[in-house]
Amino acid sequence: MILRPRLSNSTPKVMEEKEVRKSKTKMKRVKKREPAAAKNTNKLEEDMEDFFSNEEICNIRASLLCWYQKNQRVVPWRITSPNTSQVKEEMEEKDQYQLAQRAYEVWVSEIMLQQTRVATVIEYYKRWMEKWPTIHHLAAASQEEVNHIWAGLGYYRRARFLLEGAKMLVGGQSESQDAQFFFPTTVSALCKVPGVGQYTAGAIASIAFNQAVPVVDGNVVRVLARLKAISANPKDATTIKSFWKLAGQLVDPCCPGDFNQALMELGATICTPSTPSCSVCPISGQCQAFSLSRTNTSVVVTDYPTKVPKTKQRLDFCAVCVVEILDNQGPETQQGTQTDNVFLLVKRPEEGLLAGLWEFPSVLIDGEADLSMRREAMDCYLKKSFKLDTKKKHCVLSRNYVGEYLHIFSHIRLRMYVELLVLRLKGGKSFLYDKVENESLQWKCVDNNSIQSIGLTSGVRKVYNMIEDFKQTQLPLDSSSRKRKPI
Repeated sequence: MILRPRLSNSTPKVMEEKEVRKSKTKMKRVKKREPAAAKNTNKLEEDMEDFFSNEEICNIRASLLCWYQKNQRVVPWRITSPNTSQVKEEMEEKDQYQLAQRAYEVWVSEIMLQQTRVATVIEYYKRWMEKWPTIHHLAAASQEEVNHIWAGLGYYRRARFLLEGAKMLVGGQSESQDAQFFFPTTVSALCKVPGVGQYTAGAIASIAFNQAVPVVDGNVVRVLARLKAISANPKDATTIKSFWKLAGQLVDPCCPGDFNQALMELGATICTPSTPSCSVCPISGQCQAFSLSRTNTSVVVTDYPTKVPKTKQRLDFCAVCVVEILDNQGPETQQGTQTDNVFLLVKRPEEGLLAGLWEFPSVLIDGEADLSMRREAMDCYLKKSFKLDTKKKHCVLSRNYVGEYLHIFSHIRLRMYVELLVLRLKGGKSFLYDKVENESLQWKCVDNNSIQSIGLTSGVRKVYNMIEDFKQTQLPLDSSSRKRKPI
């Protein structure tokens, strides 16, 4: 009798079959775990195919530049591009200075245009260049002066970066040394300037120095997404990187500044988000989204780029107290006159929302807080910060609730509850200088005329105007004290 060995699961054939099954199972698991970014990349590759063909590039460049020359908007920061045949190293010193001046003008305009409409920027740009015609003039300015010119334009961090950048670039040179000043000319060098990213650097390098580099902003993304019918998420990092590649393909090496401005201009005026004017678009013949919309009724041009849900704005609440201090020698009235009163202003922290800007005393509160709770929170703040005890009735002449105002930021909706507190202090405003001990707290008292020349945000100016309107309509004032200028 011959005994045969029992076959186990470890025989080579069985083991091979098990490995194959494991491999297939593993592949299935890997496929299931494919990250969203990878899926987005694959979809993007399908959308973009082989990028632009040479024929497409030539047609888009020629059509867009021709359209731009005839239809560009007249704005103060646009001038004819410098002669592109000149080699930078061979330029005379005077030409270098002119290029640096041009770069300064482009820099200021591009920073102002971030998140802001062209029509709004025009007057701000004119005032800015009148005040600081060169980068040396700007470098000698104070943050207070810059904030004053910028007031109302929003996103105040931009103004701060402009001043910091000017000081860094000038590096202590005097105005008489303008001829020896050279502005950075490359994207990498420009990106080292505070507040200058890849887009702004590309705009300066291409418009001022004729560097053949692309620019990509929201308008450019929209145009490119429609040209190639790209359905990938336009906010995704991989997608954004590909948009830069597309823009880099298209940029005209002979006149990159004009081409980049033309691409942005097209997105701002023709290829708009919701109502594109495809019938007059100079490059509709190369637009895949437009072509698809004509052959497929379920497709519209505005399907591109893909709509990304906006982050819901946070709703915050704050109590705002306009503290008006009457001169100790002034008349015994509740409101004072236009010359004998001062307002208390507090400087916000140097970091965060509205960094380093002046405002009336404000305290964040719970949304359900009523008037008494808001006043209690404000009283605690005034007592802790300024040793102002509102419980002492002999110093409080009047306290009135004025109303509320909703100020909207990009990510916050701030509901402000405004009140007017009129005080008479023993020793006048000098009381505050004697009592305030917090060295980190920056504050000042300004009179009615001075407050109109300070760089206040639109929200603070709105609060001030609310107070002045309230004093004119709700409080008994003589005719002479009713005259005031809104700010």
